[in-house]
Parts: sequence; structure tokens; C-alpha cells
Amino acid sequence: MDPVTAPGPAPSCGPAAAPSLEVTGLAYAYPDGHQALFGVDLTVGHGERVALLGPNGAGKTTLVLHLNGILAGGVGSVRVAGTPVEKRTLAEVRRRVGIVFQDPDDQLFMPTVREDVAFGPAASGMRGAELEERVGEALEQVGMAGFADRPPHHLSFGQRRRVAVATVLAMRPEILVLDEPSSNLDPASRRELADILRSLDVTVLMVTHDLPYALELCPRSVVLSEGVIAADGRTQDLLCDEALMRAHRLELPFGFDPRSVSVA
Repeated sequence: MDPVTAPGPAPSCGPAAAPSLEVTGLAYAYPDGHQALFGVDLTVGHGERVALLGPNGAGKTTLVLHLNGILAGGVGSVRVAGTPVEKRTLAEVRRRVGIVFQDPDDQLFMPTVREDVAFGPAASGMRGAELEERVGEALEQVGMAGFADRPPHHLSFGQRRRVAVATVLAMRPEILVLDEPSSNLDPASRRELADILRSLDVTVLMVTHDLPYALELCPRSVVLSEGVIAADGRTQDLLCDEALMRAHRLELPFGFDPRSVSVA
């Protein structure tokens, strides 16, 4: 199956800003010899919402962990907003790339919501009124401004997920990476999170097996399979391609027809 090419950015009269993400020829093998990525090329423009799809073992996590330098030592390059991901730039890159884990309890560890959201900016040297303003702004973005003094473990799972997003937004990242954001959410929490993500002026890379959620939130999707990009294009087009879906072990929920969904 030939890759589906995503539409390029609209022409601009002024100087073009660097894309949020540029991955070039990225190949990586783990110490045990397992080759997880085979020359991945991927460009994501500022403000795009892109779903990263693929079966288990496709290389999705390996790719994501290269975006902020947790994994390194392979072949190729990664640039975030024009900054190369390398040892000397790790502090800046990790501020620009915020990862929201699948389980918010892996991310929330302070006594109160306020302290959790303040942790990143405080660790980077922010103090006083500026820190309070940053925390308030992040909690407001996720609809949790009234919960600043609550212990995170007293919140519902959906509320904890929103606070986890706020801990990343407090750093004002270039890229928000979400690992299975809809998992374990009830329908109302799922809709609330979708509304929040649509409202953010930030690039979103969403790793998910929830194909309807990808269709709802991400105009573009990338299918990663066996360490290579198998397809890159409009989410609806990819989900309607039965041969592509079958070849890469992607399955829609029973009775869900992506053609029936109106997308921009």
C-alpha cells in the first residue's frame, strides 16, 4: 500500500516558522538488538492535531520517547520548533515537548492540585506571582480552576486526567503528546477532554487505539507499522481504507462507519 500524502501547508508571504516537529531518517535499535524504527520521516506543523496510529509493537512509544530525548543514540535527527534534540538542548526540548501519560497517577504526586501544576515551572526557577499566574492559567485551560487546593487522589479519573494535562500546559509547550487520552473515561469526561484539546493553541500528537476519537479530534493521522510510516493523510480517508486498516491491524468498533461522521 503506497503511503497517502498529507496536504502541505498553505503558502505564506512571510518567512515560514519552523514546524513544531521534524523527524528525519530516524532509526533505532534497542540494546538487545530489536530494531524498533527504520528511517521514520515526519513533519508536523504548528497547531496541527495529528493522531499516531498503529498496532502494539509498531514503534509508536519508541518514536514518542525520541521527541524529548528520553531515548537517543539511533540514526537520524529530531528537531522541535527548529531546535535539535541532543544532549546540550535537553532542558529546552523537554520544556517544549510535554507528555501526558495514559495513567494520570503516574504524573500526579504532590499533596494538592496546585502543587502538581506548579512543579514544572517552579523547577525551572519560576516563583511568586508569576508562578501563581501560570498555575491559574493552566488550570483555567482545563476547567479545573476551582480544584487547586484539592488532593489529586480525591478527584475522579477524568478530573485527574485534566490536571495531568494542566501540569504540562503550565510549561507552555510547543507540542502536547497524549498517550491514549480517552482510555478509562466515561462519555461525559471523554467529551469534556475533547473540547479542551480543540480549544488549545498548541500542536497535539495523540497516540491512540481509539479510532473514533482520532477521527473526532485529529484531521490528520499517521499509521506507524513495523517501525515505518505506512500511511499519512486525512484521518477519515485512512479509516475508510479497508485494505490499509486490515494490513496494519487497525479495527473500528463494531457498527462504526467513519463515512457517516462529518469532519472538516
